[in-house]
Amino acid sequence: MQVLIARPVVGQDEVAAVSEVLLSGMLAQGEKVAGFEQKFAAYCGAAHAVAVNNGTAALHAALLAAGIGPGDEVIVPAFSFIATATAVSMCGAQPVFADVDEHTFNIRPDQVRDRITPKTKAVVGVHLFGQPFDVDPVLEICEAHNLPLIEDAAQAHGALYHGVKAGNLGKFGCFSFYATKNMITGEGGMVTTNDKPSADKLRLIINHGQSEKYLHTILGYNYRMTDIAAAIGIVQLKKLDKFNMRRRKNAEYYAANLTAKGIVRPKVAENVQHVYHQYVIQVTKDFPLSRSALMDHLKAKGIGSAVHYPIPIHRQPLYAPVADPDPCPVATRLSGTALSLPVHPSLDTKDLAYVCDVINRVS
Repeated sequence: MQVLIARPVVGQDEVAAVSEVLLSGMLAQGEKVAGFEQKFAAYCGAAHAVAVNNGTAALHAALLAAGIGPGDEVIVPAFSFIATATAVSMCGAQPVFADVDEHTFNIRPDQVRDRITPKTKAVVGVHLFGQPFDVDPVLEICEAHNLPLIEDAAQAHGALYHGVKAGNLGKFGCFSFYATKNMITGEGGMVTTNDKPSADKLRLIINHGQSEKYLHTILGYNYRMTDIAAAIGIVQLKKLDKFNMRRRKNAEYYAANLTAKGIVRPKVAENVQHVYHQYVIQVTKDFPLSRSALMDHLKAKGIGSAVHYPIPIHRQPLYAPVADPDPCPVATRLSGTALSLPVHPSLDTKDLAYVCDVINRVS
């Protein structure tokens, strides 16, 4: 039996949408991109959405639109994909790493508060693995210090915090549509905001700084989305809620049936709707196998798994060596215990039962 860790769900609707664009002759940024932006903004409840070519570009453009530059500091979680921090570095600014909650894997408000200095110019919170971070206390801290809050929602399409969609909680929301995300365009991204001047600035940033054709008023980049990607995105957006519901059902099955001692199932915070981009367990010392041995065992049984993330960002060689004691001990500990199991919408009950049985039988 084969159970893949990830599998994009693409059907004839997406094929037809791409074919329509190819036959139209308008392949670059055009009407499909504009339509996708409008539909995605409406889905998130945001006033504006600006499509870009990937999630890293979304973060970089949002930070630039927030005025981040050399000499600035931006607080980011230590446990996330590297782009959360490198987008800050791309602005010439310094990422300052905050530790995360051991149960939700998300940035801790007290850590944000403790790391603010006169150089702090923004905070990036990540809705990691599809679960929104605790936005209200972080937003309260940001407002007290006049700092923009940027949501890294690359893994949280459709997630809810107190009934509000991810991407409509901070100054900017940044999404990725990479091929393994909850909805995809192959490569692609989006920035949402409720501030029109910020949306206008974003459009300059992603299109070579052009205020009109061949008139370049600021330093910009070529971060535009293609109509091909947008066409896929429009179709996928229609399916997103169904995909997310399936992911939640799969997670519920794991929660009820994954009973092995030494396996810690993910905790869902109150007043959020988790969309399970990843289903991440922790393999503790009470489990008979080490994490790497469990991965080998799963692989031998035809089950895919992955480690997100084996090295916390603050320990990456790119950034300064970590002092002793470790400033983000929870992030470091999670990097040694976290293990992602298959949770994508293509799984059926037989797949889920097989995964649970293989893990439970180890103990």
